Amino acid sequence: MSKFLFAGALAASSLFAAPVFAQANLTAETASVGGATHLAPSHLTEVAGTSGIANIQLADGQTLTNSLQNVAEGKTDIASTPHILPFLMSRGIGPYGKLGKEKGAELASNLRSIYPYTLGIFFLYAYDAKNIQGWDDLEGKTIFNGPPRGGALTNGRTIIQIATGLKDGEGYTGLQANWGQAASVIGGGEPDAVVLPELFPSGRISTLGSSGKMTAWSLPKDIYDSEPMQKYMKAPGSDKVEVPVADLQAIMGEDWTFVSEDATFRGMATIGGDVVHKDMDEELVYNLVKVYVASLDALKAKAPFGDTVNYDNPGLGMCGANPMKYHKGAVRAWEEAGYDIPDCAEDK
Repeated sequence: MSKFLFAGALAASSLFAAPVFAQANLTAETASVGGATHLAPSHLTEVAGTSGIANIQLADGQTLTNSLQNVAEGKTDIASTPHILPFLMSRGIGPYGKLGKEKGAELASNLRSIYPYTLGIFFLYAYDAKNIQGWDDLEGKTIFNGPPRGGALTNGRTIIQIATGLKDGEGYTGLQANWGQAASVIGGGEPDAVVLPELFPSGRISTLGSSGKMTAWSLPKDIYDSEPMQKYMKAPGSDKVEVPVADLQAIMGEDWTFVSEDATFRGMATIGGDVVHKDMDEELVYNLVKVYVASLDALKAKAPFGDTVNYDNPGLGMCGANPMKYHKGAVRAWEEAGYDIPDCAEDK
């Protein structure tokens, strides 16, 4: 057991002294093990069961586009999602184009948030052995840009297009695989380069870096500051990120090199969270979120990125063009614990 998991287990055990019979049986869907998206619902599963609130059957490695629709249709109780997906569903576009605008809006209106997190920061990286020179060197290359469908793929394709003018299938060959296969596909050497949302550090990029020297490129400052990119980074589920290169280098070590024209590494963050159906019992949601918030320190201690992904920032990515609102039970739990939920994020 890693020191992070051990610390989390100790903290959780101090909060919940003895298991009791759970009051509800719930289903949940999330992404593959290793990121903020998986850690949050897996932690909720643990503390909800130990405290006797609910038994949660968690399915990981899922395509979150489908998971979100399952919650909206009442087929699954809890799902992880980038906030861009409820926005796309509400308009019946992108991966929800087959739903149409009316049906998409109807389904999206069923969704309610319970807590947030940063899924990752989009940037370009490649093994040094591939001899990639940066964003200007992607034409004709094979780029791993996400799972077969979903918000990450949409964002990856759009960022590449804004940064280079290249489209998937025209200027470069896009390569996709499920999240659980991503590390093996990248490590196998098939893609020339990668554009994915990553954490510093995440299990995937730590593993990849230990298999060979890697280089990561910041978005060029002129592209980052351009009107199209600035507009895109204001979309639901997105935010701007600026991190000192020296900080990233210190975190990731000698296996990685970070390239920027100045001392700042720039990228786009993907914001998301876990959601439930609007009709989920308010008291149940309150109790789930209450025990989750009470155990945030234990959650953060479970992974080296725990303090960097905004688990304790319930206002993250809400309001504006984001159609998501918080479930009333979640609002009660967060505010009772002393956190502020923006008025525009409350389900009035």
